[in-house]
Amino acid sequence: MGSVPEAGASGVFPGGNANVVGARIAGYQVQRELGRGGMAVVYCARDLRLDRLVALKLLAPEMARSETFRQRFVHESRVAAAIDHPHIVPIFEAGEAEGVLYIAMRYVSGLDLRALLDREGPLSVEAALRIAGQVASALDAAHEHDLVHRDVKPGNVLVAGGTDSDHPEHVYLTDFGLTKKSLSLTGFTTVGEFVGTLDYVAPEQISGRPVDGRCDLYSLACVVYEILTGGPPFRRDRDIALLWAHQYDDPPALSERRAEIPSALDEVMAKALAKVPGDRYDSCLEFVAALRAAAGGEGSGGAGVRRATLVDPGVAEARWRGGPVPDPPTWARPVFGRPTG
Repeated sequence: MGSVPEAGASGVFPGGNANVVGARIAGYQVQRELGRGGMAVVYCARDLRLDRLVALKLLAPEMARSETFRQRFVHESRVAAAIDHPHIVPIFEAGEAEGVLYIAMRYVSGLDLRALLDREGPLSVEAALRIAGQVASALDAAHEHDLVHRDVKPGNVLVAGGTDSDHPEHVYLTDFGLTKKSLSLTGFTTVGEFVGTLDYVAPEQISGRPVDGRCDLYSLACVVYEILTGGPPFRRDRDIALLWAHQYDDPPALSERRAEIPSALDEVMAKALAKVPGDRYDSCLEFVAALRAAAGGEGSGGAGVRRATLVDPGVAEARWRGGPVPDPPTWARPVFGRPTG
């Protein structure tokens, strides 16, 4: 049996010649590519020490050239790994090998929210509330540890199968190892690349002001807007026009984009998308609670809008046959709105 090649920085990113699939990186054998962006490539890999699948994220080689960035990257990845939360993808390891910074995370089988929306189109209010509640819970937990995500977007929300028909999806927030304080307060990386995706970026990130958890709340609101309407709040042909819109234009009301949306949601969304951070909600879960209250507590499917189904309802019912559906755990009660006793 031939030896498994080691992979260095060359070939991992566009322009390299090496075949990374099949290579061994820091004790992980790469199996296939899962996705890529401007700063990183994510692979499905096998942990050869523990014989398990992981998602292995490799950062662009230029990111490792800054000693300050490398130190902050490792430190903050460890901080993110210490957050034990059911809706944050667990980080197993972060480090450097062959000149490449890497993060090994739990491999989540399922779609990301971007792929789900592309497949299903706008979702019901009920589904939007379920997904938003789980993401909000993850973000608030990170903010309690002084971590700001800065790049909340559908592609960073993983959607796996849930436990029963009341909770048909389990959502994970990912990509906590690339942003936050490891990048400058101006919102740019050390190589001049903007941090954040323009469709969801908060005004204070664009203007270079210091950011806190309220910038993630703004981005979450943009994501919820897209879940409900099929597109982000601002749509412009040019990037500069999109940046201007985030800073100065009022977003169209949800009910203008989709008539069956309860008009009470418009006011909630307008507050979450306020240009000034102090005018927004104090936490992400407070925003979701306001959405739930405006929707009447139950949500609404809306005519002609498909509901994403990740678990067969018949199978889910069978799981709980013989007993009532249990109450959600304490951390989830603000999301599901069930009485605590």
